Amino acid sequence: MPNEYTRTHTEAQAAAHATLGSIVAATRRGVETLKLRQRELEHGAANTPAPPPWGAVFGPGDVAIIAEVKRRSPSAGEIAAALTPSRHAAAYAAGGARAIAVLTEGPHFGGSLEDLEAVRSAVHLPLLRKDFIVDPVQVFESRAAGASAILLIARALEHPELQALARLARDVGLAILVEVHRRAELDGALAVEPDAIGLNSRDLETLAVDVAGVEALLREIPSGTPTVAESGLSSRADIERVAAWGADAVLVGTALARVADPEQAVRELVGCPRHARPVRLEAGS
Repeated sequence: MPNEYTRTHTEAQAAAHATLGSIVAATRRGVETLKLRQRELEHGAANTPAPPPWGAVFGPGDVAIIAEVKRRSPSAGEIAAALTPSRHAAAYAAGGARAIAVLTEGPHFGGSLEDLEAVRSAVHLPLLRKDFIVDPVQVFESRAAGASAILLIARALEHPELQALARLARDVGLAILVEVHRRAELDGALAVEPDAIGLNSRDLETLAVDVAGVEALLREIPSGTPTVAESGLSSRADIERVAAWGADAVLVGTALARVADPEQAVRELVGCPRHARPVRLEAGS
């Protein structure tokens, strides 16, 4: 019988080789069990008090810091196995984070829905549930747990799925952050009228990071749509770089989750001035 070390080591090895396709496939299988609780979760979503509004993240002022609670990832391996979500989130809030992202996927990132619930009890900030949302039951689950917004990954969903999940999220009172990596994903993401577009510089299949690719994508996004730069950002210089390109917010995970003083780490990132993006010109204008 495998001991705890063997199980943990095996899980870490599997996570290190995971790609978007394999994670989404595993999530779709796992959701079948969650569907047994759909009525309970629908009731919870309908009766949970309204969370802090996601739109507050993008108020006037500096580039918003969305600080992420995460324990591990396929790209970085173990990050902070002993992290206490509520304590870390409270430190992020004290340091000036505008919102908290909570990674709730278990097998590959070491998260859980209980992490989101613990963070909601600890801070009164907008919370983004980061997971691989592929089914309506996860939308109800997210709202019942106190999320303000959910992540929808354009590359992980067929466009009709993306449309349906976005519509349901709005119906239950959740904002949506639609994540793209390539230009080919952007039109479909914009078509569902997201509350924000996430620009992930990491290719979730190869795990390679190209922060410079965010600049070209930012030029394609209408000025009225808030944007969040994601992945490969760890220093104030990184934040200033994407701010100069017109990003409205940044999501920082690994660099904040692994440090001994997350409050001070966030404080060192806040205060970067925002810059207006060029106006997107439509065809024929």
